[in-house]
Amino acid sequence: MRETHRPRETAGGSGPGRSPHRPGRAFGHGTGASGSGTSHRSDGRPPHTPRGARRPGPAGHPGTTPPVPGWPASLVLGPLVALFALITWQVAADGPLVRLDERVGEHLFERGPAPLTQFLSDLGGVPVALPVLVCAMAYALWRGARRLPVYAALTMAAVPALVIPLKVATARQGPLTEAVNYYPSGHTATAAVAYGASALLLLAVPRPAWLRAWLTPVAAVLLTAATGVGLVLHGYHWPLDVLASWCLGPVLLAPLWWACRRSSPVAAGR
Repeated sequence: MRETHRPRETAGGSGPGRSPHRPGRAFGHGTGASGSGTSHRSDGRPPHTPRGARRPGPAGHPGTTPPVPGWPASLVLGPLVALFALITWQVAADGPLVRLDERVGEHLFERGPAPLTQFLSDLGGVPVALPVLVCAMAYALWRGARRLPVYAALTMAAVPALVIPLKVATARQGPLTEAVNYYPSGHTATAAVAYGASALLLLAVPRPAWLRAWLTPVAAVLLTAATGVGLVLHGYHWPLDVLASWCLGPVLLAPLWWACRRSSPVAAGR
């Protein structure tokens, strides 16, 4: 018994009447004795309670700094998926939302200068949007990113792989034509993915000093929005065609966004 009391007197500086179990919680919040900066715990492990004593782990694991960004993304993507599913169901079933969409579209078609609306519509065409993405991929490769351009190319390839079967399955008639297969808008989805993927690539690699971080996502959002507005005003698509592709774009870009966040060697060079 005398041997077990002696370490308590040395470490705690108290008499032998002290309980050996009481220091457990108090020492978990303190630093080492005599300002040594080390823990009082006999096994040398850091305390669990203080936030400063926790070492940040790899991204995506508990204890990282900043917190894992996964749950805010799910809060955004969940409503977008639900809205896209609702619109698709209404288009396939010719529901009341489709009839409302057609009434709204008839008031918007052929509004504004035709050359301007045509120009905005062409922003979502493959000859315009795809070269922008190719340039962003080439720049990312030049800056040392090897996998991210491949992921961006796969994301772009997912657009026709998903949009074309939906067009055939719904067979929605166009606003000013007898042709069908207009839902969802392929031009809007192309613009959303091409410009969005370009923005993600430029954010994930070292950029020139003049290219601010907020410029690329803002430009991607504006170009995608302008494409959809131009398609509706020119009479190429119903509003729901464009809205569905606006919902689809972020969902397709989510894996690329996740890959860009996990590319720690590239992000460290920013």
